[in-house]
Amino acid sequence: MKLKPWISTMSSLAIASLVLVVSPANAGHNKAVYDYARVVSVEPVIRYVTVTTPVKECWLEERTYTTNHYNPNRVGKTVFGAILGGVIGHQFGSGRGNDAATIAGTLIGAGIGSNAGRNEATYYTTHHSRPVRRCETNYQSHEEERIDGYNVIYAYHGRKYATTTPFDPGKRLRIRVDVRPARQ
Repeated sequence: MKLKPWISTMSSLAIASLVLVVSPANAGHNKAVYDYARVVSVEPVIRYVTVTTPVKECWLEERTYTTNHYNPNRVGKTVFGAILGGVIGHQFGSGRGNDAATIAGTLIGAGIGSNAGRNEATYYTTHHSRPVRRCETNYQSHEEERIDGYNVIYAYHGRKYATTTPFDPGKRLRIRVDVRPARQ
């Protein structure tokens, strides 16, 4: 079903007239008026806070440590026993028997020298000390004043007002003046 063209035109005119009627009424509320007021007094709002600061403290501390060393005497005794056993073994036998006696003497001498080295300590230990730098972090606390804002008393047209601002306004404070009709 088609709407008649005049109904559509009338609807558009009604909406346009409402916009024109409502806009001037709201226009006064959107325009802000600013002025300056004389500052009578300013007092900072102070808060005390505890501030903790890390402090690094270092000192030298003596540390003792041990070092294990290998005693090469055991290897030396094994080699010496092998050489001595080989020389003695070489004295016995002749021909191929001489070679076998030399080898047997070398092995027996190495075994005797190795056993003699086992009876002694294979490792020896030395003790040393040296300074080591040690550090530790400690915390120191102290109180500080912090300004949270300013309590301001200002005068405008013979009347005094109070507010809190985040800054010190100085000698005058910019204010917004709002005028509205009173309700009856």
